[in-house]
Amino acid sequence: MFDLHTHHERCGHAQGTLREYVLRAIDAGLDTLGLSDHTPFFGEPEDRHRPWVAMAKSEFPRYVAEARRLREEFADRIRVLIGVESDYFPEHAALYRDALSGHELDYVIGSVHVMDGVDLFRPERWAGLTEEDLLRSKERYCDLVARSARSGLFDILGHIDVVKAACPVMSELATPSTERMLRTIAECDVVIEVNTSGRTKACGGWYPDLAVLEMAAHHGVKVTYGSDAHTPERLGEDAEEVRRTLRDLGYRRWYVFERRRRIALPL
Repeated sequence: MFDLHTHHERCGHAQGTLREYVLRAIDAGLDTLGLSDHTPFFGEPEDRHRPWVAMAKSEFPRYVAEARRLREEFADRIRVLIGVESDYFPEHAALYRDALSGHELDYVIGSVHVMDGVDLFRPERWAGLTEEDLLRSKERYCDLVARSARSGLFDILGHIDVVKAACPVMSELATPSTERMLRTIAECDVVIEVNTSGRTKACGGWYPDLAVLEMAAHHGVKVTYGSDAHTPERLGEDAEEVRRTLRDLGYRRWYVFERRRRIALPL
């Protein structure tokens, strides 16, 4: 068992140190733990832009170094992978590529958290919008995720229907953009995650929801698992249920990564 999506105190909105996550993962019986805190905002002039969202640029090398020390210290008890969750900003893609390539990472999760300059998790951004407005927003979001797949920056795409997080009705709005996004992800051979943190948001449930996950299976999209834990207690949440669900949908493998190399594990 593994968990590839975790966050820690450096990002400003999670609890627990890297060491606490490693110890919790051992206690929970995980074989592999992926450390994947938020990247700094590399495209912004400040060292720490939006400190409640992500670590400072100057902190990033220390994050990787601490993760490396923990990997060595606990090598006989658990496999620790060093990853990161990176925002996808098309205008800064080259900058992020350069910043991330300077570190020996096992994987990079690419996520869209911001669209049109506004955080997707803010309920007020959706207030007062018509169904037509919401549908256009969902289509722009799906197109942006598809662009992130084509960018070649990422090993995993994070919470690919997170646009529903603070606006649950998004799940009910059907659009061809969803299937186009999944076809692009399959063609680009990028892995998506089943992310169980949606249950902590207004939408409830997982990202992606079962309808999207079934469509992903139909198109041959590869999958992995991450709790997106922001406290150590959520490590491995719903992992066995995710495994059963993926098998029911016809999946027989899920994936971990080592030094940006994808490794298939049987379900």
